[in-house]
Amino acid sequence: MFFVEAIELEGLGNRSYLAGGRRRAVVVDPPRDIDRVLAAAARRGVAITHVVETHIHNDYVTGGLELARITGAAYLVPADAHVSFARTAVSDGDTVTIDRELTLTAVATPGHTPHHTAYVLSEAGRPVAAFTGGSLLIGTVGRPDLVEPRLTEQLARAQHASAHRLADSLPDETEVLPTHGFGSFCSSAQADGEATTIGKEKAANPALTVEVDTFVAELLAGLEDVPAYYAHMGPANAAGPAPVDLTAPAVADPDDIAARLAAGEWVVDLRNRIAFAEGHVAGSFNFEADGKLATYLAWLIPWGRPVTLLAESAEQLAAAQRELVRVGIDRPAAAATGGPADWLRAGESSASFPRATFAELAGQGRGRIVVLDVRRSSERVEGWIEGSVHIPVHQVHRRIDEVPDGTVWVHCAGGMRAGIAASLLDAAGRDVVAVDDGFGAAAEAGLTIVTG
Repeated sequence: MFFVEAIELEGLGNRSYLAGGRRRAVVVDPPRDIDRVLAAAARRGVAITHVVETHIHNDYVTGGLELARITGAAYLVPADAHVSFARTAVSDGDTVTIDRELTLTAVATPGHTPHHTAYVLSEAGRPVAAFTGGSLLIGTVGRPDLVEPRLTEQLARAQHASAHRLADSLPDETEVLPTHGFGSFCSSAQADGEATTIGKEKAANPALTVEVDTFVAELLAGLEDVPAYYAHMGPANAAGPAPVDLTAPAVADPDDIAARLAAGEWVVDLRNRIAFAEGHVAGSFNFEADGKLATYLAWLIPWGRPVTLLAESAEQLAAAQRELVRVGIDRPAAAATGGPADWLRAGESSASFPRATFAELAGQGRGRIVVLDVRRSSERVEGWIEGSVHIPVHQVHRRIDEVPDGTVWVHCAGGMRAGIAASLLDAAGRDVVAVDDGFGAAAEAGLTIVTG
């Protein structure tokens, strides 16, 4: 009997996979922190004999090269991917044996990237699962615009063809096991559900139910902004990522924290947005450890800028450090644990700002109040508060001067992104109120919602 174990990367919205038989296994699209993969293999008592990449990733740093080195596994990478390290080049139709009666066959599926390759796992010659990477996802496909703007439409058409190739060649009961689509910005839309099969995708996935011209037009029209850090992931993966170092960073005392802020470094408070609003080190930014930390911090921070992490516990710090290495933020410049009382110099007071609901916003006069909407453009078009200013959260730090004068009531769809934006505005010296509420409550509170 074969097994497939998904290894979730919840913050990034991705999955890696360990699959195999009684003694041997393959790893598909491994994360950079490979100790999780090694632990999963050890629990199952299997040796990792193959590590495969579906493509050169744009949204995270792979652990494939290091995992193959440590385990002695063959490292399979699509032949047309341009890389700077030794690997086993894989072409369409290549098949390797994983365990007794268990094989893995490469299937060229260009679209997410020109070299994208899916892998079909077969038991005794019968396809049982397809590792589809960024090609066929749950209810959608991987976005085609991450490689080269001039190739985007061509790759979108290739996504349609690749989806049909998989659907036409595999039994309906074959499991579809994508890498992207669980919150990753590599997906052209978010996954609808947690599991799927070829048969289910034939019935519901636009790539398989809509003719190609309409599919391409709708796909291209729905593409979101690309996270800025993506520009650094592909080159890092093509060069061959270095092993990670998850040892604790240097401890920052209050004087060190103040000096780093004065030098223009980023000091990031990982506590939840409620605690941050109640009291924090002036000038620090709030990226909740339990939010999409890696995505939003890597998206907003000027690449290469030193970052100091402030956490409420050593466990929170370690988890954040692990998440950040997955996107190439390898070593915090320093870190501290505890709370504001531990991070402030003698005589200093913590900074704070109020939180509110949409009902409280509705009760305000509109004199010198600014309502700032930091949702994505695709969210805003569904409806926005009349008179509000729109700056997506990933643009706020470089567009603060565009925010009109007055007290800024900042909101998103649920509160987390508003907390990030509020911290950026607060650090810039603006009077800010963080609306920590679901956007659905805005209309209920009597605020005028504009659509269209």
